Amino acid sequence: MTAARTGTKAGAALLALLVLAACAPAGGFDASGENNPPAADAKGQGVDGLIVGHRLMAAGEYELALRAYLRAAAQQGVNVDTLSALGSANLKLGRLGQAEQLLRRALEEDGRFVPALNNLGVVLMERGKAGEARVYFQQAFALDSGQSDSIRENLKRAIAQSESTVYDTSQEKPRFNLVRRGNGEYLLLSDI
Repeated sequence: MTAARTGTKAGAALLALLVLAACAPAGGFDASGENNPPAADAKGQGVDGLIVGHRLMAAGEYELALRAYLRAAAQQGVNVDTLSALGSANLKLGRLGQAEQLLRRALEEDGRFVPALNNLGVVLMERGKAGEARVYFQQAFALDSGQSDSIRENLKRAIAQSESTVYDTSQEKPRFNLVRRGNGEYLLLSDI
């Protein structure tokens, strides 16, 4: 009887191996580990969230960049770098109110931080506040010693837009006068 039980156990083991073999990929098991992901190193240091966020911003992945910046803020603390980065990501996502608040907080931490000055100017331009944006661009330009072409261009645009909003009397709307011509007919005259 023991031989019969041994044969049954061997048959069950063989059947289990066949089921496992059927579940394996067509090429069989990859013993080389070539397609396996690298093992996580629990002792290793992760990549800085700010660096990851900057790379994601450059790639146009603003929502992912925002998440990376939030991780960086959790790891490093809330400082001028993380606040400025969070503000920039929110700006790219079109969240102008949040971006403005974060960038103003960054400038409370360090009022001479050029990226925050420039980006706050961009937010203000987007919100139609060209005069205030001009002030921030001028500060960023002065602190950067005019080395950044993008800040120079932003400043030029802000100056042009803030000067074009000054009231110009030559641009008044023409006044129209109605003049009666006869029985119920009116002629429309213009100062143009």
